[in-house]
Amino acid sequence: MGSHRKSSPSRRRISQAVLFVAGGAITGAIGWSGHPLAFAIGVAFPALWAFAPSRTVASLVALAHFLGASRGLPVGASIFFGTQLAIGLGLWLAASLMFVAVHAVLWTSRGGWRRPVRYAIAAVVLSVPPLGIVGWAHPITAAGVLFPGWAWFGLATTGALLIAMTTRAWPIAAGVAMLAFAWSAQNWTPPVEPAGWRGIDTRFSFEASGQYADYHQQVGTIRLVETAAGEGARVAILPESAMGLWSATTERLWTRELSSLDIMVNGGAAIVDPVGYDNVMLGVSGKGAEILYRERMPIPVSMWQPWTTGGAHARFFANPVFEFSGLKVAPLICYEQLIIWPVIQSMLYAPEVIVATGNAWWSGNTNIVAIQRSSAQAWASLFGLPLVMAFNE
Repeated sequence: MGSHRKSSPSRRRISQAVLFVAGGAITGAIGWSGHPLAFAIGVAFPALWAFAPSRTVASLVALAHFLGASRGLPVGASIFFGTQLAIGLGLWLAASLMFVAVHAVLWTSRGGWRRPVRYAIAAVVLSVPPLGIVGWAHPITAAGVLFPGWAWFGLATTGALLIAMTTRAWPIAAGVAMLAFAWSAQNWTPPVEPAGWRGIDTRFSFEASGQYADYHQQVGTIRLVETAAGEGARVAILPESAMGLWSATTERLWTRELSSLDIMVNGGAAIVDPVGYDNVMLGVSGKGAEILYRERMPIPVSMWQPWTTGGAHARFFANPVFEFSGLKVAPLICYEQLIIWPVIQSMLYAPEVIVATGNAWWSGNTNIVAIQRSSAQAWASLFGLPLVMAFNE
């Protein structure tokens, strides 16, 4: 009997820890399942972290949340690098380190004002460079689901709810979030494209990283643009990398083929220089081409490799918006749809449309593209903006 009494508190602590960690896995896996409305469950993450019984459990909650949200990464990484799944699993765990470390360092067992302040610091640190570079699965993404059309006020209100979830007032904050979600879910409509704009998805496959759209793929894409023009589109948005390696020869091909069409094209390409390359959006018509946007945050490791030459340049805070076909555009290429600061920076310049593109040939049967699309939809919904998406899968 004595042995049983001694073991019971230990069992309760273990059971409690398991429940907290399971909660973190649920907020990540369900919240980032690929449907925009699901982001709302992420509001529970701050409470699970703040009220964890120990720093170790809080760290495991953060780890479970991150791994659940990014569960497609191991398969995607193994396809991209052409390696075994074990390498993908290693990269998956490595990617979680900063997210977990920030939450581990800032956790406290002391109540009062300390928990909300520390969570606010964690939320900000994981929103902006340098640590914001891996700030995926951020609960603030739920703002567009809870308060669509509220713009900056909706962002601030969601931030306040997240902070309140780390206090004794968390039941009230949770209730407000549930009411907001119920109202939003009942009235939810995905953002639409501007009149005359058309996002064109493609299905070109690549065998490994380092390959680019060849002549035949580009001709096939041009035919899709011709079809869109014939259906009345005056602006076509193409996926990331749809125009391959940009050169004078590539420009001649596109301008020649578009010369007989009344349409403007925004397409992705790579522009090489002596030390690396820029992942860009180009504006092309029958009259010529121009660089519209240089990506601010390429995917770390696979594209952005600051420790060597030959990788993609990261422009961080450059060119947050550009003018195209009479509208001010907020551009988000691939990875930029998963982190916070690119979209927030662009919104400071009052854009009139969000353009979100990606080249996800490497994502396999994962939900990576669905998460990218739902994230772009959530941000467009928050700021009441039209949205044009184009992905190569």
